[in-house]
Amino acid sequence: MPAPTISLSTLPIGTTATIREFPKIGAAFLRLREMGLLAGTPVTLVRAAPLGDPLEIKIRGYHLTLRKSEAEHILVEPAA
Repeated sequence: MPAPTISLSTLPIGTTATIREFPKIGAAFLRLREMGLLAGTPVTLVRAAPLGDPLEIKIRGYHLTLRKSEAEHILVEPAA
């Protein structure tokens, strides 16, 4: 049975997960893919701003800030 997926925006802070699904359309998502957000890539949610937006993630050795609305469309599988 495949592991459950959740949106990146609901991942607990400090948790590492693997990107499973990613939207295939839109200029913003093309930009994110170019920065390394691809299916199968590990990602860690580092922190969230005081009001929960934006979110800071660590991916491929660098830190990236995403809007919460963008992170909601990225499905991840939390590490066991």
